[in-house]
Amino acid sequence: MKRYARPMTSVEIAAVPDAEIDFSDVPELDEAFWTNAKLVEPDRTQSVTLRVKTSVLDAYKQQGRGYQTRMNAVLESYARATFKHE
Repeated sequence: MKRYARPMTSVEIAAVPDAEIDFSDVPELDEAFWTNAKLVEPDRTQSVTLRVKTSVLDAYKQQGRGYQTRMNAVLESYARATFKHE
């Protein structure tokens, strides 16, 4: 398997030709897998009004674009760990 000096970016990964991808460590998916597979719909997002401290908002905004997505990821991680919903 080819090793890289650093993790590849998504652009670099997308540029790798299919013929160069090593699937040897990926198990084949047999009929049992598909028989037991369940469709999982992704969570939808909903617009809400949320009051947060200015310092918190500024800290996320300083990281650049996508700050709302990052804030949501933190809230989602907390909710999953705390409430253990499915």
